[in-house]
Amino acid sequence: LRRLRRSTLARLRHEVAPVDASVLARFLAEWHGIGVEGAGETRLDSALDQLEGVPLSFAELERRILPLRVRGFDPRALDERGALGRLVWLGCGSLGDRDGRVALYRRERIALLAEPPILPAGLRPVHHAILEHLERRGASFFAELAAAVPDEASEPLLEALWDLVWAGLVSNDTFAPLRALAARRSRTPGSRSSARAAAALASGRWSLVAPLFATAPEPTARAHGRAIALLERYGVVSRDVMSLETIPGGFAALYPVFRAMEEAGKLRRGHFVEGYAGAQFAFAGAVDRLRAARAAPERAPGVALAATDPANPYGALLPWPPTQAPGATPRRATGATVISVQGEPVLFLERGGRRAYRFVLSEALDPHEALTRALGTLRGAFRAGRGQRLRVEEIDGEPARQSALAEPFLRAGFRPGYAGLELEGFGAGAEAG
Repeated sequence: LRRLRRSTLARLRHEVAPVDASVLARFLAEWHGIGVEGAGETRLDSALDQLEGVPLSFAELERRILPLRVRGFDPRALDERGALGRLVWLGCGSLGDRDGRVALYRRERIALLAEPPILPAGLRPVHHAILEHLERRGASFFAELAAAVPDEASEPLLEALWDLVWAGLVSNDTFAPLRALAARRSRTPGSRSSARAAAALASGRWSLVAPLFATAPEPTARAHGRAIALLERYGVVSRDVMSLETIPGGFAALYPVFRAMEEAGKLRRGHFVEGYAGAQFAFAGAVDRLRAARAAPERAPGVALAATDPANPYGALLPWPPTQAPGATPRRATGATVISVQGEPVLFLERGGRRAYRFVLSEALDPHEALTRALGTLRGAFRAGRGQRLRVEEIDGEPARQSALAEPFLRAGFRPGYAGLELEGFGAGAEAG
């Protein structure tokens, strides 16, 4: 029986020829429900499950990543889940004064997937005073924190509170303070607008994160839960996906779980994706969907993704293709956008869109048609923005207005501006090119 099992596993491992990068990109977009009709509570819950535990810019999460997955996404749905105790967010570091990375968790799974918070070095007395109050009194409004630390002015106290938030020590039962960060502007201290902004940043009830880890799961249960989360997020898991994760011990810590699941017939192991290093594991259903992604429709919709979206394999799971801009180096940076056609990245926009450059394409795509479709996708993806503007100042390293590629941008709806080519309505969403 052991010999039969070994031979069966060996046959299954070699059954599927590895797919190339464009097929993986198409598979991941479909795996995450991007471009798939779906709305409502069930679709949102599925999207949140796949993104569980990934540190992402909160601004991009609400404006770009979730709207791509859930048609008609309403941010209030996150607040409802937080108020009901179903959803918890943890700060994972600030991104300047107006944004930061957060990871979302189902309350009952946070101890399984996340690491307990650790007090960082260099905390000041005000930080300790906040932590001691929350430990003694439990969830508190900011007014209660201010009363507990009467010697500290409101603004320094608020700054100290957010230090603890980004350190992963304190969270809130609503997402309103995170949204208030994005709306933050430079204001005169003491002004009425400054007071309103501070009130928004302090809204909701603040609580310690540590009690969520009071019941520590067994190490085996924790490893199994994390392995399942990776399989649900990426479909195919190998050592490469760890570049996007923060799991202690990396792939080696989870490898015994994957092996045990394979031997039990719950997983397949093989060489599914060209370019992935080492062993690759996937559910049988994921392998079937990966195989089906080879047959892409000729006019498959283009996809505009935030560069940091887990559905974008380039720059982490797979290397970026070469660009046509001298010295240009794409990065998975917050605010950057990559537009793909047939799974191949065609156009990259740096944060804010000031610089745009094209990728070198395979022979399967016509460069002119691919660029036209990519620009159509870009126009649709950001059409939902209100009162915002995308300004492209450089295309492939040349001034946008003087570029030979200005004409396709103008046909796509851009207009000449004083500093480049401009597109009104820079916001969120996605549609076919």
